[in-house]
Amino acid sequence: MAEDFTVTPYQVTGEIDYDELVERFGTKKIDNALLRRLSKYGEIHHMLRRKIVYSHRDFDWILNEYDKGNKFVLYTGRGPSGPVHIGHLMPWAFTKYLQDLFDVKLYFQMTDDEKFMFYDKLSMDDTRKWGYENALDVIAMGFKKGKTKIFLDTELIKTMYPLAIRAAKKINFSTVKAVFGFDNSYNIGSIFFTSIQSVPAFLESYFQKKKVPCLIPCGIDQDPHFRITRDIAEGLDYYKPALIHAKLMPSLMGSEKMSTSKGDMTIWTTDSPKTVKRKIGNAFTGGAVSVEEQKKHGGKPEICSVFNYNQYFFLPDDKALDDLMQKCRSGAIMCGECKAALAERVIEFLQRHQERREKAKDILEDFMLRD
Repeated sequence: MAEDFTVTPYQVTGEIDYDELVERFGTKKIDNALLRRLSKYGEIHHMLRRKIVYSHRDFDWILNEYDKGNKFVLYTGRGPSGPVHIGHLMPWAFTKYLQDLFDVKLYFQMTDDEKFMFYDKLSMDDTRKWGYENALDVIAMGFKKGKTKIFLDTELIKTMYPLAIRAAKKINFSTVKAVFGFDNSYNIGSIFFTSIQSVPAFLESYFQKKKVPCLIPCGIDQDPHFRITRDIAEGLDYYKPALIHAKLMPSLMGSEKMSTSKGDMTIWTTDSPKTVKRKIGNAFTGGAVSVEEQKKHGGKPEICSVFNYNQYFFLPDDKALDDLMQKCRSGAIMCGECKAALAERVIEFLQRHQERREKAKDILEDFMLRD
């Protein structure tokens, strides 16, 4: 039932009905016509083909502007409250696809202020440390040097604050309460924060002193922030930012969103091969109660976290994924085999990522945007 799930930037609970979420948020589904148009620029990403990236606001307008020669910028980010996991990398991989496809600049915001204000257990030193640690994972994804600008809010605040207070003046307290569900117990910093989150959508316009289109690839749970940003943009004499939304990558527990608070069912980018094997070995699957039953009746890939990991991230080849689905449904493959194959893919990916992450320490400053 629609009432059984909640999706906000600060809370995701229940089994999400993504079609219902489009209705609730008032977004548009990415249809075949839009995919055909996008195919004119290059290959369609597997997340688009599989409707993992499935919803948008004004993405068609962004393409119209691009075709006119009015190049857009990308904006996405991360709340640095701890290490990075595979679920964080998924939308970043899609963002890199967009950067490569259109050869555009990316602003990557580390909301160290947000995490300090929302989490009592985190000090400002903690969120700053995690901001720089997380930046290494961003760089390791292969974003273009010179076209990728990473910044911590607290360290770019001289540039951001004049834009933030202009945004804040346009946002009513009643709007923030209604959109995020805040009550009187929330500190005033958290109430102000969406003004800060709006700023990167306007940074390129500010620097160029002219209106520049902005596209925000993000998990659909972040859409409420940017609904507010879109409402105030024209009043600040900027374009409304466009958005393109990804579904939320499930955890190894099943349909539940991957979470930083449930580390044993979450794969971190710093995990060792042994840890990866253990976590995937304990994952929820769509298998039958016994080998005999599975051989006879097959499994259910649609509810299997191992299959979802392949579908969302680790098996981009559509034919290979379809073959895996058919083998699962027919009972031709057992869950243990699937787990072992996924673990091998994840380990191979993480070993490459960890090597690039280590090298990123030497070039970190090349990516940082400073006041």
